[in-house]
Amino acid sequence: MFNLIRQAVRLAKAAVFCTAITLVATSAAKAEINITDVLGRQITLDKPAQQVMLGFYFEDYIAITGPTAIDRLKAISLNYWKGYRPQQYDAYVKIAPRIADLVDVGDADAGTMSAEKIIASRPDVVILSAGQYKYLGAAAQTIERIGIPLVVVDYNAQTVEKHVASTLIIGQVMGAEKRAAELAEQYKTKVADTLARVAKVAATEKPKVYFELGQKGAAEFGNTYGQGMWAGVIDAAGGRNIASGQIASWGPLNPEYVLSSKPDAIFITGSEWISLPSAVLMGFGIPDETTRKRAEPYLERAGWQDLPALRNREVHAIYHGGTRTLYDFAFLRYVAKVLYPDAFSDVDPQAELEAYYREYLPVSPAGTFMLKLGARK
Repeated sequence: MFNLIRQAVRLAKAAVFCTAITLVATSAAKAEINITDVLGRQITLDKPAQQVMLGFYFEDYIAITGPTAIDRLKAISLNYWKGYRPQQYDAYVKIAPRIADLVDVGDADAGTMSAEKIIASRPDVVILSAGQYKYLGAAAQTIERIGIPLVVVDYNAQTVEKHVASTLIIGQVMGAEKRAAELAEQYKTKVADTLARVAKVAATEKPKVYFELGQKGAAEFGNTYGQGMWAGVIDAAGGRNIASGQIASWGPLNPEYVLSSKPDAIFITGSEWISLPSAVLMGFGIPDETTRKRAEPYLERAGWQDLPALRNREVHAIYHGGTRTLYDFAFLRYVAKVLYPDAFSDVDPQAELEAYYREYLPVSPAGTFMLKLGARK
C-alpha cells in the first residue's frame, strides 16, 4: 500500500515538474519579441534590451524608453551627440554623469565607426540609423553572427511613416510599447492637424520661402535645401521653396537668385556651433540675445531690405536640430504659422515644444529654438 502511495506521489511530482517546464517554455516562447526594422529586416529578441549600443536619435530613444533609458545605455556614437549638439549633450550629462563614461564606438561620417568597438562593448542590442548600418556594410553581418542583434531605425527620412515605424520599433526593443504608441499617435495627430489647417487656407500661389544654414555668417551664403531636411518642412507647411529645382539636395543659392525670387519668409537656421565664430547660435543654453547678435547681420545684406520678407518683418531664426526627431512637429508648426498666421492663431509651437520635453524628457529646453528677428519677445 505504502509503495503505491509513494509511487503516486512521485508521479504527481513528476507531472507538476513537467507542467512547470511546459509553462516556462511557453512563457519563454511568448516573451520572444519579433521586430521588423525600417529596412524590412526580421530581428528576434529574447527579452527587452538592458544594455544598448545607440548610434543616433538620442532624445528620441530617451523619450520612448522612459526613466530607465540612460541607465540602459552601454555605448554610443559620441560625435552624433556631443559633436553635433554639444550643449544638448552637456544638459544630459548634468543630470546623468554616467553618459560621459559610455563607450564611444566611433563616427560613421568620419569613417571611424568600429565594429570591433561595438562588439567589445557587449551590448544586448545595437540601434543604428540607416546611414550607420549602410556604413558598416559586411561588418554588420559579423556583429550579428556573434549574436548581437542590429536594429535599424530612421528619422532622417522625415516621413510620418518612418517616424512612426521607428518609434514603435524602439518601443519593442526596449519593452516600452505603451510610451512608443502614445508618442507615435501624438506625432501623427500633430502633423495631420498641421496639414489639414494648411490645406484649408493654402492659396494657389503659395508664400515663397527661403531657408539658409547659418553656419558661415552673413558674409557668405550658406546651404539651402532643394530636397530633404528643411525642404520637406517647407512643403508640409504649405510654402513654395525657392530652392526647389535649383538645388538637388543641399548647397548655396546664387545671391542674385535669392533677390530675384523675392521670398515672403526667410528662415536662418542656427545650432550649438559654439566653435564657429560667425555661426548663428541656437539651442540649449543659448540666450535669445546671442541668437539675435549672430543672426541680425543677415538683415543688412545688400538688397535684402527690399525683399518682401524684410518689409513684412518675416525673417526668423530656427533651430537646425529641429528636424528629424519626434518633436519636429513643433518646428513644422512654427513655419506653418509664419506662412498662415490666421490658420494657426491658437497654436503656440514654443509651448508645444516645452510640453513635449516636460512630458517625455528629463531636461527642459532652456535656450532659444525659434525666434522672430527684428522683434523682441
